[in-house]
Amino acid sequence: MRITLLSLLLLVCAAHGAGGEPPQIQLVESFPIETPLDHADLPEAHEVWVEMIAAATRALDFAQFYASNAPGSRLEEVIVAIEEAAARGVRVRFLAEAKFAVIYPQTLDRLNAREGIEVRNYRTGDILGGVLHAKYFVVDGRTAYLGSQNFDWRALTHIQELGVRILDPHVVGAISEVFEMDWALAAGEERSPKLRRAHLTAFPITVDHEGERLQITPAFSPRDGLPDEALWDLPQIIALIDSAADTVRVQLLTYRAAGSEGAFFDELESALRRAAARGVTVQMLLADWSKRPGTIEGLQSLQVLPGIEVRLVTIPPWSGGFIPYARVIHAKYLVVDGRAAWIGTSNWEHDYFYASRNMGLIIEGRGFASRLDAFFRDGWLGPYAEPVHPCVSYEPPRIGP
Repeated sequence: MRITLLSLLLLVCAAHGAGGEPPQIQLVESFPIETPLDHADLPEAHEVWVEMIAAATRALDFAQFYASNAPGSRLEEVIVAIEEAAARGVRVRFLAEAKFAVIYPQTLDRLNAREGIEVRNYRTGDILGGVLHAKYFVVDGRTAYLGSQNFDWRALTHIQELGVRILDPHVVGAISEVFEMDWALAAGEERSPKLRRAHLTAFPITVDHEGERLQITPAFSPRDGLPDEALWDLPQIIALIDSAADTVRVQLLTYRAAGSEGAFFDELESALRRAAARGVTVQMLLADWSKRPGTIEGLQSLQVLPGIEVRLVTIPPWSGGFIPYARVIHAKYLVVDGRAAWIGTSNWEHDYFYASRNMGLIIEGRGFASRLDAFFRDGWLGPYAEPVHPCVSYEPPRIGP
């Protein structure tokens, strides 16, 4: 009997260890169905979101660009999980960009009508100058998810996306502090020192991940809307590029150095050019939405430079017909020398860093960065990528209705 009970105990413990707590940081993807872009070793966002929400016991805090659902979609499962959390007494706060709340009101109205859920529309332009473009949520103040996925049914089924689940309490604390700041400002509170206090944690934080020690620093924008301006993301991204000795690999929806009102956004452009000039291989993978006038010209000017290559990805249409604002790559990350990375919510244009709320993580560690590098190479060498031609006059793709 003792041997039997001991064996049973060992089996239970082994099962718990195999399927217990997720790692301190975990890559999470979404991919367009009917494509080979799925990575079997990466969990899918809709499953991770439902799992995280179902585990909530006290609080769920969401900050999203907008919310757009469709009947029977994967996002419906997420919304039901939020409603169930509220029903069991979890406090739910949902912060959304006011400009898009007018365009997509239905899901926000549905959430706001439920007891235990409060929705605030953030007039970000009046306060910061841009929009709430970050996409993240925090569970019980102890774990968070951030990434390129909008709170949109299309993001979970018809778009390539990439995000991270993070469990480190210091990083989650910094994310929560930004949420609390924006939540208060969305209610009309005036800016004050208490909303701009410096976070006490000294970053980077060291965490264990699959046998290696990672250095993680949360990074946010815009500079003028942070509790701690030392965590502004743009200088940290530039520093990563400037540290490159071998490769710089970037994937984004869009990249544009031409700023608003004709101004030139030179910080990132100059860093990429410096890298190429010192012999670093610079590779940029962007969505074919960049074929639009005002964007493609800048990519063509980069393509002619020695050491820089730009490729555009075109995702085939869904067999069920055209879907507006979908069938596109939307992930946003940078990998340097296969040893350090940035992953976040910003496209690389002026207002994402100077006017809009965005966030990301700077992560140093070869194991994690090499996985991102492999993700990049799958797209770079995949069937949907083609080099930008400097002399072609491109036809913009159909994006909206």
